[in-house]
Amino acid sequence: MTTPQQAASTAAADPAAKRSTGDLVRAAVSGWLGTALEFMDFQLYSLAAALVFNQLFFGSTDPAMAVVLAMATYGVGYIARPIGAVYFARMGDRIGRKKVLFYTILLMGAATTLIGVLPTYAQVGVLAPILLVILRLAQGFGAGAEISGAGVMLSEYAPTNRRGIIASLVALGTNCGTLLASGIWAILLAVMLESDVIAWGWRIPFIGSAVIMIFAIWVRMSVKESPVFEERVDVVDGVAMSREQMVEQATATNDVRTLESLERKPVKAFLVSFFLRFGQAGNSGLIQTYLISFITVTLAVQKGVGAEVVIVSSLVGFATIPIVGWLGDRIGRRRMYIIMSSISLVLIVPTMLAIASKEVGWIFVGYVVIHNVSVLGLASMENISIPEIFGARNRYTLTAIVREIAAIIATGIGPVIVAAWVAATTGSVVPIMILMGLFTASALIAALVAKEWTGRDLTDPRAAM
Repeated sequence: MTTPQQAASTAAADPAAKRSTGDLVRAAVSGWLGTALEFMDFQLYSLAAALVFNQLFFGSTDPAMAVVLAMATYGVGYIARPIGAVYFARMGDRIGRKKVLFYTILLMGAATTLIGVLPTYAQVGVLAPILLVILRLAQGFGAGAEISGAGVMLSEYAPTNRRGIIASLVALGTNCGTLLASGIWAILLAVMLESDVIAWGWRIPFIGSAVIMIFAIWVRMSVKESPVFEERVDVVDGVAMSREQMVEQATATNDVRTLESLERKPVKAFLVSFFLRFGQAGNSGLIQTYLISFITVTLAVQKGVGAEVVIVSSLVGFATIPIVGWLGDRIGRRRMYIIMSSISLVLIVPTMLAIASKEVGWIFVGYVVIHNVSVLGLASMENISIPEIFGARNRYTLTAIVREIAAIIATGIGPVIVAAWVAATTGSVVPIMILMGLFTASALIAALVAKEWTGRDLTDPRAAM
């Protein structure tokens, strides 16, 4: 394991030392803002799809079918995410992180703002849902590489011994975006008549998001390129060489690291990263999506509790996320993964039993504890760990692929399987415990079989294992 002392001893060779504190602050704010905008956009759409889009964009006389269609357009964005991730991330490995992160936030933000000026079904008929789907696809296409790019950029910008706490700003951005979108909708519904919200009020959050987009773009324009990207031996005049050019140069200069990276595929690094992400994303789908429905519908607890517990837990997360990032810097991220996953396994049964008690106080305790350990804490580790595990030449591409594919599989199957299983067992909490245990165990096993990756040289074209 790379200790803080070892990391400090290599500070002189750290590419991040070439950036000033001001450069680092701008990069950190840029990463945080972009992720906040991404999650705000998706949460704005999620709430709008559930509350008003079924009435505005679908002409079906069956209200239930209109709801299904509205939620289907929400899912379309997730289909576009992995495609956008591969497209933009490959570009980011070739021409730099800064340019690509400018493109992603512009596309993502513009699509969200344009949703706010769309005509409704009553105005243009079937063209309305078609335009909505197109903008939703554009939103997902841009968002697919945003959070991965922000994580890569901050990991390459941060000083070696502070990568964890600085990269945790990406996870904090997810919290901020979700809370901001939920707060905006809560205010709208509180101060406006329902008829006014449906007539025009729903447009306010989407059009208003342009303010954050413009500010985020302004910040990103002032951010310098990743110092690690500029230090790559295969980058000439800001553009990466082709594979053939790399082989020729590495052979001529006897560059062993580059030759090894070209000859050896990072299979173990990919699998370790995949299951670290799979475990966290699976728990996220169960806890942040399904468990709220379980509390409200299956346990028949008053409806406001589900929303309130998410807000409280997210607020607690503003402390959890940076603390976990800081601890990873201090004792090593592999060790933190093992500790956090082990604690999560131990907590599954008592926290789920607390929630199943139907006592509001115990529901809050159980949810806040398991959410902060199994979802937010692991997310803090994940945002630095995956970029750190991969080599410099294809870090952005592999990070984006791992994040998006693992998330789609885990969040796609988890809530569906557990919902059917709980229904078959007449509302038992046991299926939730079992599935959470499997997701958490996948992250624990991945960490156990991995080599420590904390503090390694990010200019190394080879993967960590």
